[in-house]
Amino acid sequence: MTSTQTTNRDEPRPRGRRVRSRRGAFTPALATRHLAALVGLLALLAVSPAAGASQAGPSANFPARIDLPDGSFPEGIESGPGTSFFVGSLLDGAIWRGDLRTGSGTVLAAGVPGRASAGIAYEAHRNRIWVAGVGPPLIGNSDVRVYDASSGALLATYQPAGVGLLNDVAVTRDAVFVTDSTSPQLVVIPLAQDGSLPPSAAATILPVGGEFVQTPGFNLNGIVAEDGVLLVAQSEAGKLFRVDPATGVADEIDLGGATLGYPDGLELLGHTLYVVRPFDNQVTVVKLGVGLATGVVLGDLTDPSFDIPSTATVAAGRLWAVNLRFTTPPEPTTPYWITQLPLRP
Repeated sequence: MTSTQTTNRDEPRPRGRRVRSRRGAFTPALATRHLAALVGLLALLAVSPAAGASQAGPSANFPARIDLPDGSFPEGIESGPGTSFFVGSLLDGAIWRGDLRTGSGTVLAAGVPGRASAGIAYEAHRNRIWVAGVGPPLIGNSDVRVYDASSGALLATYQPAGVGLLNDVAVTRDAVFVTDSTSPQLVVIPLAQDGSLPPSAAATILPVGGEFVQTPGFNLNGIVAEDGVLLVAQSEAGKLFRVDPATGVADEIDLGGATLGYPDGLELLGHTLYVVRPFDNQVTVVKLGVGLATGVVLGDLTDPSFDIPSTATVAAGRLWAVNLRFTTPPEPTTPYWITQLPLRP
């Protein structure tokens, strides 16, 4: 379903989404009937890696796999300062903070019944994390929440009228943009230059039009920001769009006839775009052209440990993908993990 981030200080920071101890583990709530039904439906889909995808080669200096709390049902992942990272729970909205080098971590923000966390974006110059709160027809409250990235304190909640399933987040210096997967629109939250947070009424709706056409199912999903534009995935159509953040006019990115299956989370490093394809168990690597209007597929990444990855983040010269395991019903003992991947196929 998922996301803007910070890498190791010695490396360029990825733009857009994307700008272990058992102590403090999540205490997940029971999934709703809507969620259980969707899990059962998606279990009918084939999820084996596509032919031609490159197998990952882990670095010896970092764990190839980082275990997350059992039963946490994670969806969004985002890198923070240094080798830190954040992961959110779909079941109760809890936020887990860990370290990619050691694999250890703890709960940053405790879960709340009825709350959910999907895409996450780190606002580096304010040390805040923004979270998309999902909503109908799944779970959650159709809200956008912002937390202090050090203390985990909830700083503000935004819940504009007329939105549905809020899925992923991108942060720029001027605003926060959140995809609505059930309507052709983005939630926009303006950001002040002095770092103060706007009142809840400041959140607005930006209709998305142009070449974008809404279809049945999940539509606007992963999102990143770069060079004054937004890049957004349309899951059901398997397309990428370049969206004007001021007008909402969308132009399809020309991939030269390449298809992306069911794209979910996006991660951008310079002009290299990582497209997470959960039901193909792979990440497609796209080199974007001038103006981000075109792209060339460089290849695909996969790993034997993949089990429906949803989102990914770049940190410490590697790509890290969280495994949502969406066709596995979430139970308190269900294991979840993060998989390390190289940056190139």
